[in-house]
Amino acid sequence: MTAILVIDVGTTGLRAAIVDEHLTIRHLAYRECAPSSPVAGLVEFDATAMAASVLDAANTVISASGRPVDAVGITNQRASTLIWDRTTGEPVAPGLGWQDLRTVGECMAAKAEHGWALAPNQSVTKIAWLLANTPDLEGRELCFGTVDSWVVWTLSQGAVHVSDQSNASTTITGLRHVDGASWNAEICDAFSIPTSSLPQVVDSVGVLAAATALPGNPPIASLIGDQQASLVGQSCVTPGQTKITFGTGGMLDVCTGADAPASVNRRQAGTYPLPLWSHNNELTWGVEGIMLSAGSNVEWLRDDLGLIETSAESHDVASQCNDTEGVVYVPALLGLGTPHWDYGARGTLLGITRGTERSHVVRAVLEGVAHRGADLVDAAIADTGLAIDTIRIDGGMSTNPTFAQAFADATNRPVEIAPVAESTTIGAAFMAGLAIGTWEAVSDIEGLWSPSVTLEPRQGDQQAANRARWADAIERSAGWLPELSALDF
Repeated sequence: MTAILVIDVGTTGLRAAIVDEHLTIRHLAYRECAPSSPVAGLVEFDATAMAASVLDAANTVISASGRPVDAVGITNQRASTLIWDRTTGEPVAPGLGWQDLRTVGECMAAKAEHGWALAPNQSVTKIAWLLANTPDLEGRELCFGTVDSWVVWTLSQGAVHVSDQSNASTTITGLRHVDGASWNAEICDAFSIPTSSLPQVVDSVGVLAAATALPGNPPIASLIGDQQASLVGQSCVTPGQTKITFGTGGMLDVCTGADAPASVNRRQAGTYPLPLWSHNNELTWGVEGIMLSAGSNVEWLRDDLGLIETSAESHDVASQCNDTEGVVYVPALLGLGTPHWDYGARGTLLGITRGTERSHVVRAVLEGVAHRGADLVDAAIADTGLAIDTIRIDGGMSTNPTFAQAFADATNRPVEIAPVAESTTIGAAFMAGLAIGTWEAVSDIEGLWSPSVTLEPRQGDQQAANRARWADAIERSAGWLPELSALDF
């Protein structure tokens, strides 16, 4: 039996899993590694604690399996950035999470001065901020990297400093040329970032180094960003195949194929191109769309309003009514991402009457997230020209039957629910197995896809009317905080 260890580092926690040749998870360990927020808008993490948790979780599942693993695959939150000393291997400052907004001003200045469309979630301004605000760096040999680089450094005990195309791309870091061939010297110079401190960029699939920190020194065989790994894990590897991960936020990714875009700037309908993975020095591309808040709306119902005791209860409560009786909710707790990109929009609850009950509000929240997911699908179709006939979903909300059916209805398309809630682990395992010969081609994963449930849309002619009402609700939520709505990255 093949045993592949996957290290999956998310925003608030990390998993280590043993996955077999059937892409079945055999052993799983979870460790919290939540970031801190010392001030509103600032998000930091302890890279040393993250490394310790990676090793602890990995050793736990290897011990449970009773044998060394054949390969290691790594998948991770993207764009979160850290700097460490190449000699000592110690971080020189807290890592900056991808959600950190301290460099908004620097992004606006770069656009005004150079015309560069940089966003605060990208790595470039985070690295520049750390260099400018960390004392005693002069004369030290530094490594700059994202979480994938740090995990490889940890597992290889400092033998290699690498990243892959899905993590290092200019879409994620702001530092590469569009074609992925090299670091962009002009941008690096403008932000005083020495390219010698940046990682070597390698294929997503391929043996990189031995994980000498683990029993048996298994080969590290794949690196891939979390959303790209989820796309692979749901067997979306040919043009037009689409997944959405409904977690705290929502992320749509569509495979578009081998043709590189002329630019990675946001397209007219609000999606943006990005590399999905590289294999045998060939890049596969896709587009991505973002919902800034998805599952966080259910958490709001639970933790702040007290309308439900658990997230799962949202299905039970919503099932107490057949429809919302005209109540509509726009899930814009952090603004609106694709296709609107309005950071000043805010959550909006419309259509309330004296007869509105708890079940109507809970159902409206689930349906609102479903409609925002449909917005992402519409934007991807408009930007790519590809037909999207079926949509695959994973993430915590994918297991909510009321939500999943509402999403099928809002998109008017069949929806296939992933057999595991987190497909990132499956995608990273497949890529590592591809590197060591368990599978021969990326396309092999298509034969391994087996959704847990397939839902057909039920609204028919009513779907158009519901989408029209939804568009009206979106307009009413827009521009609530004009100074934030004016921001454009």
